[in-house]
Amino acid sequence: MTKDVIALTSRMPDPWAVLAGLLSGGPDKLVGTRGDGAVIQLCDPEGRPLVSVEAPLLVSVEGEAERLLGTTGPPVPYWWTEARATTGVAEAEQLAGTFATRLASLVGGSAWPPDAAGSLTVVRTDGVSVAPEPAAAQPAIDVLTEKVAVVIQDRPVVAMTAWLSDAFRAAAQAGLGLQIVSPAGTMLSPAVRDTLGGWPSRWIVQDERDGYYDGLTGAVLRWQDGMFAPPASPGATEDDPHAPVAATFQEVHDTGERQLALTFRLVHPADERLVLGGGLETVWRELTGEPPSGWGTSEPANLPWSPRRLTDVAHERAPEPTWFVVVGPRSRPGVATVRITRTAAGVEEHVTLAFGYGDGEELPLGALPATAEALATRHRLQSMLVQVRKARRDVAVPPRFEGPGVPLAFVLGAEEVRAMPGDRARRTPLAEQPLSLGPRTRPALYYQLPGDPSDLSGWQEYEQLMRHLKGA
Repeated sequence: MTKDVIALTSRMPDPWAVLAGLLSGGPDKLVGTRGDGAVIQLCDPEGRPLVSVEAPLLVSVEGEAERLLGTTGPPVPYWWTEARATTGVAEAEQLAGTFATRLASLVGGSAWPPDAAGSLTVVRTDGVSVAPEPAAAQPAIDVLTEKVAVVIQDRPVVAMTAWLSDAFRAAAQAGLGLQIVSPAGTMLSPAVRDTLGGWPSRWIVQDERDGYYDGLTGAVLRWQDGMFAPPASPGATEDDPHAPVAATFQEVHDTGERQLALTFRLVHPADERLVLGGGLETVWRELTGEPPSGWGTSEPANLPWSPRRLTDVAHERAPEPTWFVVVGPRSRPGVATVRITRTAAGVEEHVTLAFGYGDGEELPLGALPATAEALATRHRLQSMLVQVRKARRDVAVPPRFEGPGVPLAFVLGAEEVRAMPGDRARRTPLAEQPLSLGPRTRPALYYQLPGDPSDLSGWQEYEQLMRHLKGA
């Protein structure tokens, strides 16, 4: 049974419905709160949490339940209420299931996953106790060592939920890596992949043949010295650990699916009239014909697309950085992550975006120059890299080798072109000279690269271009 249980309801869970759910452990079960009341917990006799319940989230974006849970949610808007059971306590899992079942039956809806739905009767937890602090201090963290925080996720897609976001934040503040453990068949949201970072943070996948392996690199892993790491191999060095690669990771089948991936940075002057998100919306419209459908500060993306509301949230959090996830309509799968920061140069938007295409669907490559020009002339583009890669249409990240992206194009913003000495930006080692975008007096430059997914030589040309632009 999964450790996370979710109630999807057409009506907002009112206090009486939540109370009825909390009574699933009987009237004598202790109730506590965290996060200024945003999380309610059912606790053992020592006050340690058995089940943690997040505040209900109103979801006004279609397709999020399908994308993240593989199920059909109620018509939007609907309420998404998560309950997380403490790992390794069977009664806690039953409590979470009964809580969600009671909530769904009282306000109309369903519990996910279907086999986690419990009965409406009280769950007996007499004598049940959980691990002492600090392992139970953070509801999303299952194991805590001196090196890493470990989170166990049994969901179709490991998403950047509020739970997981809190775990990332807690681990970073403690100077620890975050390791996510999931069963075979689970996939990763691009939002989590882009946040995971490097060693010792990892996505660990359980496997029948090799035990555990890294879902992004395939390296076989073992629990040792307080974290998951590759076993030592004879002759291994820091540069070449000789780590074996899991057989499951290497099972690759080309389905013809592709992704168009864009990474770009915009730099705006700090101004009270500034509205963020316009550059991302421009890219979405130019390449798909539609704007994004929703956004949020965690997954599921719960708010209808609104650059103005996004800007308000970023403004309220300044000068601290702000992170967003943005999703598109189901007709064209797309997920973006946006990080907004205040720097000496102004307000920066760093965007990572991917659109998915099925076998036989044409990628909008012809629209790329016009998209780049719109960013350069209207949204203060600093730079952009466009890649194509063999990857899933739904843009979820599987625990199998998908291959690296291959560069299609690189774009240098007008200010960066102007700052380069002489005509270095125009005279490059590439076969094709750059295309000028925007005004002749202050052009941005579009560098065309091979972009053949079956030929990695595109990276050689890209690296050659980077060395040239840096004057190396």
